[in-house]
Amino acid sequence: MISKGQIKLITSLQQKKYRDKTGLFIAEGPKVIQELVASGVRLHSLFSTETFEDASVTTTIVTAAELQKISALTTANTALAVFEKPEQTVPHYEGLTVALDAIRDPGNLGTIIRLCDWFGIQHLICSTDTADCYNPKVVQATMGSLARVTVSYVDLKEFLQNAEVPIYGAMLQGTNVYTAQMPTNAILVMGNESRGVSEAIQQQLTHRLTIPQFGTSKDTESLNVATATAILVSEFRRA
Repeated sequence: MISKGQIKLITSLQQKKYRDKTGLFIAEGPKVIQELVASGVRLHSLFSTETFEDASVTTTIVTAAELQKISALTTANTALAVFEKPEQTVPHYEGLTVALDAIRDPGNLGTIIRLCDWFGIQHLICSTDTADCYNPKVVQATMGSLARVTVSYVDLKEFLQNAEVPIYGAMLQGTNVYTAQMPTNAILVMGNESRGVSEAIQQQLTHRLTIPQFGTSKDTESLNVATATAILVSEFRRA
């Protein structure tokens, strides 16, 4: 059974100010929860409608109706866990690093975290006005990849100013990504969904990349930022 105090705490974690205040976040679904536990993220509490497969994890068995009360999903999964947020780590420049300039959509951020995991990018750098990676929608979209990708929030301009590697930016005008020569060590900057890379961050770029449009229609919308990230990162890995 879930107490009123637990319900109040868990539902409050849907808001960033309470996640920041408590240092906690929620994750839903056995797969996501298991991956976070296996990666060493500290578990605060776990609520499930059935016994959790990991016998070492203390589980509070609840009804589906009780789980729905605390879920951030329209239809609750079978389990919800509260975790402690990992400590912020110092960003590094080793290998390929992806940096996000004011990415606001939780779904885009979650997908980009999954892409980083898939392509072996261990560190994702976010501007302070990028969506919170512990937003329940982001956590859900990562499908467990948040456990394996370190996300750091920094003053992006200052971070790039101190970089000792080439800085590539995704732009509408730039070198064709399919003909460009990309290095192993670099930073790839992806810009805001509607405005692209901000002027202040553009000034820090050493190279500009573009994904050429092969279709002839002028009415075609620009690529979704997560889709563009996938294409660009794939080309870096091909190099």
